[in-house]
Amino acid sequence: MESLVIPLLILVAVAVAVALTARAWGRRRQATGPAKAPPESAELAKMAAAKLSEDEHRRLYALIAQGQAMAAIKLYYEASGQGLRASRDAVAALAAHPQPFRPPPQAATEADADDDTPQRFPYRYRAIASKGDVTREVSSNMLNDEIYGRIRTLAKSGNTEAAATALTRHSDITMKQAREFIALLDD
Repeated sequence: MESLVIPLLILVAVAVAVALTARAWGRRRQATGPAKAPPESAELAKMAAAKLSEDEHRRLYALIAQGQAMAAIKLYYEASGQGLRASRDAVAALAAHPQPFRPPPQAATEADADDDTPQRFPYRYRAIASKGDVTREVSSNMLNDEIYGRIRTLAKSGNTEAAATALTRHSDITMKQAREFIALLDD
């Protein structure tokens, strides 16, 4: 019986050491930080959609709709530059939580700062000015409430040339027509 006591003590010591090691390892994994989002979460889908251009976004959802998961993963892999596993998870999240295309917010401000061409809107804006029996109308898809408000502010502050220049930039009228329109806004 005494010959079994030493191996039994060694076995108990090894079991305790394994249990303590497993417990320490589990605590270390919890302390390393929050776990990654589940592969099919809505947050992962939102982040994945933000990495795609409008054309890539449209093509990716077309592939998902056709059931071509491998082609969709390949497209996302090439478009995003992420790894294969991350691309697979992103496509799965995009399929489970469809995301609309949203252009990056800084891209619009950079385009406005770098490029002097006005933005075209999907609708036509009508600005009408009248004084007495004279009425002028400007209709353009490069105007909106904000731009027209700035033009009116310029005109009312007495800076009619700047207002006319801004109006010609944001519409298809001549400088003469813009001056006539701005003259009606002076009141």
